[in-house]
Amino acid sequence: MTRQDTVARHDTVTAPSQATDRRSPVCTDAVWRLPVTVCRITQFLGEQTADALLERAIASADDTLKPSMIRDHEVVPDFRRSRSRHDFGAPELLAAIDEVLEAVEHTLGVSCRHTEPSYSLNAHNDGDFYRPHQDTSVEFTPRRLLTFVYYLHRTPRPFEGGELRVFDAALPLHTETAGRWQERTWRDWEPEHDSIVFFLPTAWHEVRPVSCPSKQHADSRFAINGWLCSPDPANRETDASP
Repeated sequence: MTRQDTVARHDTVTAPSQATDRRSPVCTDAVWRLPVTVCRITQFLGEQTADALLERAIASADDTLKPSMIRDHEVVPDFRRSRSRHDFGAPELLAAIDEVLEAVEHTLGVSCRHTEPSYSLNAHNDGDFYRPHQDTSVEFTPRRLLTFVYYLHRTPRPFEGGELRVFDAALPLHTETAGRWQERTWRDWEPEHDSIVFFLPTAWHEVRPVSCPSKQHADSRFAINGWLCSPDPANRETDASP
């Protein structure tokens, strides 16, 4: 065996151990912080249509607004406090959403073809809030593809707070670690009258506490919260039956 062969053989044997001993210069606690994309449109319906929709929302008397639920069937006042009406009709809003949907899909990277809308009117008054949550889960709401929130209120704004807080995604670089919730970053979006926001249902978000000194229903932070959902398989089976 030549000296050259001996050197080559030695290098082949020792190289793996050297690679194994190398440590990543990245800290094991490193976390990606990825801003969540939110599409926001102001003056969405225009003054006349928005004001008419607001008056319909105000006309929703207390007996038609029920305590808001989570998971579609639980009232948990320590987690969510507001009132909702699920039979509130807003066809003009749905028509406007349809007009901008292609641009929203492109921006958020989601396809909403053949989806079904689901929405409700929500009123937040003094002390109301909604803790951090997601709008979709495998167990309760797997069909939601896109979240939208349209805001309505009297002007000048008769309440304070009520911002939509959207949290940045926090993903650990190393599987053995996890970012702590308290360290998450976020952006707050004002609930401006006649504005709408779109984002993916998987985004963590919350409604910041509302302060409404008058406590009057008409001075509430009104919002039409909704989703575009993939068709219900049960309905498709029904439609396909003879």
